[in-house]
Parts: sequence; C-alpha cells; structure tokens
Amino acid sequence: MKTLTDNWSTYWDGFLGTLSLFAVSAVLSLVLGVLIAGFRVSPVKPLRVFGTLWVTVLRNTPLTLLFFIVVLGLPRFDITLPFYTFAVLALGCYTSAFVCESMRSGINTVPTGQGEAARSLGMNFGQTMSLVVLPQAYRSVVAPLGSVMIALAKNTAIAGSFSVTELLGTYRTINELGYSIIWTFVWIAVGYLIITLAISAVFNLLERRVAVSR
Repeated sequence: MKTLTDNWSTYWDGFLGTLSLFAVSAVLSLVLGVLIAGFRVSPVKPLRVFGTLWVTVLRNTPLTLLFFIVVLGLPRFDITLPFYTFAVLALGCYTSAFVCESMRSGINTVPTGQGEAARSLGMNFGQTMSLVVLPQAYRSVVAPLGSVMIALAKNTAIAGSFSVTELLGTYRTINELGYSIIWTFVWIAVGYLIITLAISAVFNLLERRVAVSR
C-alpha cells in the first residue's frame, strides 16, 4: 500500500492521462468507424474500395508500428503536432477499423427490404443509412463495440513509450524512486481493471436497454 500512497499523484496523473486518451480516441474511432462502414456498403465503388483498403491495412498493421509511422512519418511532411495528438490519431484510426467491421456486421443483420422500402419513399443513401439502417444495426453491435472499446483502453498503454502521460508509463518514475516493481505493476493493473470494468458496465447497461426496447 505504501507504493500507492507515496506515489498517489503520479498514479493519478497517469490514470487521468489514460482516461483522456481513451475518451478522445474512442470518439474519433466511433466517428471514423461509422463513416468507413458507410463507405463499405456504399453503392459508389470508389468509396467501397477506400473502405476496404482502410480496414485491411489498419487491421493488419501492428499498433506499435502505426505509432512509429504517425510519430516519425508525419513530421517528414511538415505535420508537427503534440505527441498526445499523434497518439490519439494512431489509436483512433487503428480502432476505427474494428469499429467499422462491428458496424458492418450490424448493418448486414438489417433486412434488405428495409433499405429498399426507404429508397421507394425517395430517401437517398445517406438518409437510408442514418434514419433506417443504423438505428436498427445499433441494437446488434453494442456487445462487439464494448469489446472493441475495452481493447482500446488497454492499447493506450503503448502511448507511454512515445512521451505521452498514461498509466503504464508511471512505472518508470516510481521504479527510479526505488519502490518495489511488483507492487508498482499491481497498482497499475488495478487502475486498468477499474477502467475496463467501468466500460464493461456501461455497455452491459446499454445492451440491457436495447434488449428492453426490442
């Protein structure tokens, strides 16, 4: 317990850093994921190709490598941003590929007749997706999205290797002060457990509400 109490401010800063990274990256990944999912089922071939390439490349690229590409590659094109922003871009884009596939699987559960009925009423593709398909697809993707968000929370640990304040990176500071490395990691694990359990609870609640609405 002494490791925690003596280094509470360090742990707290890391915990808040992880929460911040998760929250901003989650929003980015959800926006991009829904957009790319729309591209993947679009009647416009170039959009379908772009969506397929986005998902294929990002899902098959190690996240650490993606961090290196963003942090070291973008500055070569005179794109200089804070490391925090680079981390959000890497995490958000990477996770968006998994959000996209979860959303696409949900879209595929919606009967094709729903879309055809919407088009017969004069709705365009965007209106059909936003007003008819996505609201129904949402019901079947709550659980998969919960798993994706939990994975995102744990993936934020990589950002600590790129000068971003987050929970796992606190071990270096605490270890240099001579505290037990085992207990240092125990409290870090507790922090991640709190975050992932909270995410799981939120999505379980959403899933129950969706079940009732059915």
